[in-house]
Amino acid sequence: MTDQLNLFGESPKKSSLGKVNIEYKLAGSILTPASGFMADYDYTLNPYSGCSFGCTYCYAAFFSRDKSKMDTWGEWITVKENAIALLRKKRRKPLIDKTIYLSSVTDPYQPIEKDLMLTRQILEELLAYHKVRLVIQTRSNLITRDIDLLKQFEALQVNMTVTTDSEKVRKVFEPFCPGNKQRIKAIKEVHLSGIQSCITMTPLLPISNPSNFANELLSTGIERYIIQPFHKDKGKFVRGTREEALKILNEYNWGDEEYQRVLNIMRQRIPNLGIGKTGFAPI
Repeated sequence: MTDQLNLFGESPKKSSLGKVNIEYKLAGSILTPASGFMADYDYTLNPYSGCSFGCTYCYAAFFSRDKSKMDTWGEWITVKENAIALLRKKRRKPLIDKTIYLSSVTDPYQPIEKDLMLTRQILEELLAYHKVRLVIQTRSNLITRDIDLLKQFEALQVNMTVTTDSEKVRKVFEPFCPGNKQRIKAIKEVHLSGIQSCITMTPLLPISNPSNFANELLSTGIERYIIQPFHKDKGKFVRGTREEALKILNEYNWGDEEYQRVLNIMRQRIPNLGIGKTGFAPI
């Protein structure tokens, strides 16, 4: 049957992306009724489970179904191979003015997307048969590949996560992500293409120079910003990174007091700074 077809082969299979294990599985659903932090949306949409960016603090690790998956966060990806078939079922009753957050527990533009183009196919399906209000969350410059599609949505916002101004900090907490300047350059390109854009400092990691950082962000021309604190006691640290991460946090004296100091500076320069959940409201 069509709904069981694997877009990437005849049957579920495993492969690898460097040291990342990739598994292809049939998902029961592709649109999940939003709840919790994303409760203001109608649905969340995750083309993948897991994420090879493997950020050391990622809350999504705690949504893993078993402890081994949690402990190896960043080392595995599950591809929802029937994602497009599931969306095609929605053609019977198109999604009109539904708010969708892409994605809540993975990055839709992580490295595997460059080859599989699953997120791109999802965008094409949404454009062709639905009329949704879409927010895309990523920390990857790969999103610029899809500017041609993004421009066609009537209601869409791209959120780019930029958590620090320091490559030293970034390499400890986000070792497999694109660098800060790559992300800023990418979201500026998206913005200059006429696409509504936002920079999310979520969570805000140690900052070397808050004033310069704010100026660099503002130089993109973007007007929407969201910020959240980093909680070192709640964050997940990938094996082997905790000691180095805590060392960096101590080096910057990064706690509630220092975060508040930086936040006050950022507020002075970015008056329309969204704080926490309210900043993530649907468009």
